[in-house]
Amino acid sequence: MEFKTVIESRESVRKYSNQKPNEEQVKYILEAGRMAPTAFNKQPQRVYILKSEEALQKMDSVHPCRYGAPMVILVCADKDAASNFQGGNSYLMDGTIVATHMMLAATDIGLDTCWAGVNDVEQTQKVFNLQENIYPICFLDLGYRSDDFKSLLGNKKRNSIDSMINIL
Repeated sequence: MEFKTVIESRESVRKYSNQKPNEEQVKYILEAGRMAPTAFNKQPQRVYILKSEEALQKMDSVHPCRYGAPMVILVCADKDAASNFQGGNSYLMDGTIVATHMMLAATDIGLDTCWAGVNDVEQTQKVFNLQENIYPICFLDLGYRSDDFKSLLGNKKRNSIDSMINIL
């Protein structure tokens, strides 16, 4: 798919069919995340594939936004492995860039996603038995939209480009 088509056609799907992505599709998506840029190439991303019923129930216990997706990617970052600079740490930015690459890769191959930020970091760490330095950033629902999903793509309102640009 042309990149412009990918970014224009991606939408947050909030109703999924039971059809699961296949292994080749998941590898393609994970490779996109692996290739994502990170600060100073530290690559602190830690990605968990939630596909067992037990793992999906754990996600449901900490976040309401799975929408029946048969698979979810939990994107995390190792705070200790990320880059420290200017009084901060790059783990949130790095993990978000990785998630965005994976989300767009999914769209590229005909899969649907919904990006859901982690609401309760401590509870998510506890439920998934993550070490303290592993920071959960987002859940990325993954699958195929249900036949009765009502797309809002045609109603996707965007601010004008002039509203976001400042020329200095």
